[in-house]
Amino acid sequence: MSITIITILLLACMFTLLALGVPISFALGGVSAIFAVFFWGFDHLYILASAAYGNLQDLNLAAIPLFIMMGWVLQLSGIADDLFETMSVWLGNIRGGLAMGVILVATLFAAICGELVAAIFTISTIAIPPMIKRGYDKVLTVGCVMAGALLGLIIPPSIEVIVYCSMTGESIGRMYLGTFLPGLLLATLYIIYIAIRCHMNPELGPAIDRKITWKDRFMSLKGVVAPVILLLVIIGGIYSGTITPMEASSVGATGAFICAIIYRRFNLKMLKESMFMTMKVSTMIAWLLIGVGTFSAVYNGIGALDMAKDICQAIPGGGWSVILLTQVALIFFGMFLDDFAVIMIFAPIFVTAVKSLGFDPLWYGVLFMINMQLSFLTPPYGFALFCMRAAVPKGIDLSMKEIYRAALPFILIQLFCLILVMLFKPIATWLPHLLIR
Repeated sequence: MSITIITILLLACMFTLLALGVPISFALGGVSAIFAVFFWGFDHLYILASAAYGNLQDLNLAAIPLFIMMGWVLQLSGIADDLFETMSVWLGNIRGGLAMGVILVATLFAAICGELVAAIFTISTIAIPPMIKRGYDKVLTVGCVMAGALLGLIIPPSIEVIVYCSMTGESIGRMYLGTFLPGLLLATLYIIYIAIRCHMNPELGPAIDRKITWKDRFMSLKGVVAPVILLLVIIGGIYSGTITPMEASSVGATGAFICAIIYRRFNLKMLKESMFMTMKVSTMIAWLLIGVGTFSAVYNGIGALDMAKDICQAIPGGGWSVILLTQVALIFFGMFLDDFAVIMIFAPIFVTAVKSLGFDPLWYGVLFMINMQLSFLTPPYGFALFCMRAAVPKGIDLSMKEIYRAALPFILIQLFCLILVMLFKPIATWLPHLLIR
């Protein structure tokens, strides 16, 4: 049986199980076991256990639960509310200022939170009601929340980047450096778009009419000084080489508890909920690593990597055709699968193929992560779209059609950014080459 037919059968079985409601980790593990028995017999099932265990042995993965804990402690401490209040005081007097503030808050909070679902739900709760109350267009508001929360996929310390590096063998520090400028570029493009739209149509984002003094602005900063300093310490420590990403996660988790204590918001309920959510999300990622580890072991053992290389060599148009086709494939699979699953399944295969064509794996990794954001917003099945639908606060009437409309301009901006990074590689590679010799 050819590897092409096997690939079709594997994916067909996987999507069938997902459509039946089987969790993705068990769907991948079950399909792997069936195909392993079919091709190698029961005597070789130990390969699956070895692959699953091996996937969990990367020491860099220890940073994931600590970064998750940092995010949940800061979230349950009400830090996100303080961030939004600060941005509303500083930017509320200009057209579209609150929408720009949402992008900034979402960028900061998504980075420290580490989880897309938590970021969308938290930012929706604190930002959407006051913005709509002040006359902001709800479609623009929802689009800002979704796009801002997704920036956490690439802006350090991103958990998805850690998983990507674990799957591909790339350096976490170099990838963090590589994704930093594209992440800031995306946030800047979002803010420019909001400013232009609200300038052309002031009704979309009216300015707050109450007078805000400079004293009010500086007084509002006291609620965000500690978490911002914590984030700067983490990012600065990683970029300067003072601490490793795994050490940074320990600093972040410890610093989050210190922030909660400083603001007098530490209590047993907050501690219990943050521990529970950390365990819940970390366990989900661990099961995905087990499922994908067995899937990759079987698929690669049958010859997937060799097939990927052969296909890349045979595609007309050379290496750039491969780059474009893999980006389209990521957008497609990202509509149906969780971001961790897409990274774990396709990153090793695609990166191997790209390396065989002589492309810079760091640059391709940045493209991969930008694409993860794009796929999450792409209708009809973008994961962030349905998260947004579930996260909309009660009392606000919002249809899926309006959510699709909200996502469209930000999808176009993400595509524009993806093309920019494709054409101008230094956007992704300049900072790593400057700081890491």
